[in-house]
Amino acid sequence: MANPMADEVRRFKGSDEKNPFEAMSERFDRAAQLLGLDADLYAVMRVPSREIKVYVPVRMDTGHIQVFEGFRVQHNFARGPAKGGIRYAPDVNIDEVKALSAWMTWKCAVVNVPFGGGKGGIICNPQQMSEGELERLTRRYTAELIDFIGPDKDVPAPDMNTNEQTMAWIMDTYSMHARHTVTAVVTGKPVALGGSLGRREATGRGVMFCVNEAIKRYDLTPEKTSVVVQGSGNVGGIGALLMHEHGYKVVGISDIGSGIYNPAGLDIPNVLEYLKKNRTLEAYPGADAVSNKDLLELPCDVLTPCATENQITSENADRLKCKILAEGANGPTTPKADKILHEKGIFVIPDILANAGGVTVSYFEWVQDRMGYFWPEAQVNARLEEKMVASFSELSHYAGKHDVDTRTAAYMLAIDRVAFDTRMRGIYA
Repeated sequence: MANPMADEVRRFKGSDEKNPFEAMSERFDRAAQLLGLDADLYAVMRVPSREIKVYVPVRMDTGHIQVFEGFRVQHNFARGPAKGGIRYAPDVNIDEVKALSAWMTWKCAVVNVPFGGGKGGIICNPQQMSEGELERLTRRYTAELIDFIGPDKDVPAPDMNTNEQTMAWIMDTYSMHARHTVTAVVTGKPVALGGSLGRREATGRGVMFCVNEAIKRYDLTPEKTSVVVQGSGNVGGIGALLMHEHGYKVVGISDIGSGIYNPAGLDIPNVLEYLKKNRTLEAYPGADAVSNKDLLELPCDVLTPCATENQITSENADRLKCKILAEGANGPTTPKADKILHEKGIFVIPDILANAGGVTVSYFEWVQDRMGYFWPEAQVNARLEEKMVASFSELSHYAGKHDVDTRTAAYMLAIDRVAFDTRMRGIYA
């Protein structure tokens, strides 16, 4: 009998290194093989449960109708409702959304929260749209998905170019259709509308908690640890600020266009204030200008790519000079680069753990919405730290037990948990 796993592995050999779904699939295949995953479970878990494509008509400010293409992919429901963000960008495509939805499944399983993976996106350029156009786009997109989302079905969240306001529009639109207020339909909402304290900072804070654990492997303390952060948004900027406050020496940071470097350390609150005022890091005083590309190759103890996919590839992985790679972004490293990093002895905190602070506090928000009782921020942060530290420990133990690198261990641990629940539930076929 043919081995479907082997067939899939062959299919991805020599494929596009930067295709995110192929990258996710290659890593899934390796982990599944090492686990000896049953062929039936493999067939079910490797593909999404549902892919939804919608065409969204929006009346623009000119008075004319423009039709936008949108997606929602629900990868897995074995452990609970689908969970994942919605991004607005001109280059969103179905392979990217499929990969991100699968990563959400594995991310939720690694930190052991009761969600499956989902992801959404709309092909648009939000920088060229008015607030009114974005609101009408969001509401119509929500209406198109009304039968597929909900607190027990699929719970969206903010992602690239979406925010608390976007989630408020989704929550309101869904509630108007339900004829009562349903706060638990989305997370990442404004606190006044059922959002959780600590949610905005959660992903960056989760990165820091993982780094706190990883530096112990090198007998480092925050004060003795140099950090380079790619990205200055909700993950990179907040992560850099929190690490700076915790005593880390942040020596490099970038925005979408350029970066800055000072080996003596940067005043991160001042950097972020400059960025807010000028909308760029160009000409920031007291630091050397570097490109985003060169920023990744700066000497440091910890490198945290917190921007977007495919930043570390087979072309630049050999030039990295960090001890620890903490992946604050989704999919910043390609599978071909993984092999190089492993050979260099760089300790990788994979994205499906390092980036999981956001979905963990999203879970806390969903829980608070459903019980109608909200926790103080200190309690949210303490529970996040407990969850991230425990997950880091479990992952490290799993990697040692199976003698594999941390990324493979993360996939194996996640797949093992999802497979167990799928097996216990049975496959309705």
